[in-house]
Amino acid sequence: MTVEYLPSNQKRGKFMRYDTAVILKRYFLCERALVTGQAGWLSGVPYFDIKMSLPKMLWEDAMTAHELRNRVYELRFPSRMLEIGDDQALVDLIHQSHNAPNPLAFILGLSRVFKPALKQAYVDYLEMADLLGDGPTHRFLELAIKEKDVQIQTLEKLVSPYLEKNDPPSIEVALQWVKQLQDKLNQIGGIGIENCKGGEVNLSDKVFSPYEVPNRDKRFIPVRFYWPDIVDKSFPYGEGVKLQLRSAISHLNEIWAVENAGFILHEFAKDLGWDFIYDAARWVYDESRHCTMGYERLKQWGFEENELPLGTYIYDSCKGKDPIYRLGMLFYFESKNIGKKPERIKSFAEFNDQVSQHDMDFDWADETIHTAYGKRWLSAILEKRGLDPKDYQKIQAECDRLVDEVIHSATEEEIQQITSITENMIEKAKHIVAAYERV
Repeated sequence: MTVEYLPSNQKRGKFMRYDTAVILKRYFLCERALVTGQAGWLSGVPYFDIKMSLPKMLWEDAMTAHELRNRVYELRFPSRMLEIGDDQALVDLIHQSHNAPNPLAFILGLSRVFKPALKQAYVDYLEMADLLGDGPTHRFLELAIKEKDVQIQTLEKLVSPYLEKNDPPSIEVALQWVKQLQDKLNQIGGIGIENCKGGEVNLSDKVFSPYEVPNRDKRFIPVRFYWPDIVDKSFPYGEGVKLQLRSAISHLNEIWAVENAGFILHEFAKDLGWDFIYDAARWVYDESRHCTMGYERLKQWGFEENELPLGTYIYDSCKGKDPIYRLGMLFYFESKNIGKKPERIKSFAEFNDQVSQHDMDFDWADETIHTAYGKRWLSAILEKRGLDPKDYQKIQAECDRLVDEVIHSATEEEIQQITSITENMIEKAKHIVAAYERV
């Protein structure tokens, strides 16, 4: 007896549930590797505009990765396995790209190799994936495509002046590195729907680690201490104009927190896993927003980069130390200063400085989240090491000591320098106020 069947030739039946999970798992692994690399390079990238743009990008990438990861678990239920498997060469290549020979090379590797490859992979996937069976993936990958497109355009726009200004040998090294990455990516089959071809990936024998001495933009004034009251207790915190300036400079100098959050994301990614990476990506992004808040207020008031101090003393205090103290340092300063924010918000309202009030208000909300991050992840890493998770307070105490040690190392020359910078800023601010009152 011949059994008859209805025809089934619709292309939407191409990918079954497990096939889809394998592909999305690959994309998750790529995004995760890109997030850790971007975070780790934050202290090594000198260009302020790029240093402030990467945090948003890595946070967006982490959000995409989070959705991919959850979708893979849904499709593989009840399994919670996310093995690298056949994607090992691809993941290795992205990790080896972290060993870029200079900051320019790393940035171009993102904008010209990996972000375009992932964007195209998402486009190709959505053209073949079924909207009915895999509707949830369509939603977040459509957003990811838009985000990747903006990221690529932003990086290319921001890096363009540095390609013109950098010394030719550095540019040549960077461009050659990008070619190596692209060639190797092509050899292993790219980031696509099919499994990569595999093979050895040997671009560098180095093991990347974040910069312990941060690279900073030369347009700003490089200092260790960014305001006199840090090293001179007789210098008043100030009211009125002085408080506005002090707050804006403090926000600008959260650049150390951007770099530090990136450092710990990279260093603890393996030990603490995805949930930590996800929280830390948000932490990095938030700190970059705070830094940019201060920068934009100062620029709006009329200050130029060459009048603004960028300090390193908090970041410096952890140099050569266990990265747990960098995590502790973020927790320490978040919990130490959060109680002062409502008072500042009230003061700015009295000055009718709505922007400073607005920025401090949102800063306060972020830092309540960060305090919880600090407590959670300090406890987690202590427990991972077989120690008492409640001992995070001892880490805080050591952070206090480390910072005091650096502060006490301040020289008279440094104190005079930052006092002069500050007095010049205050004097200029007074002229700005006077000019405004005459209008």
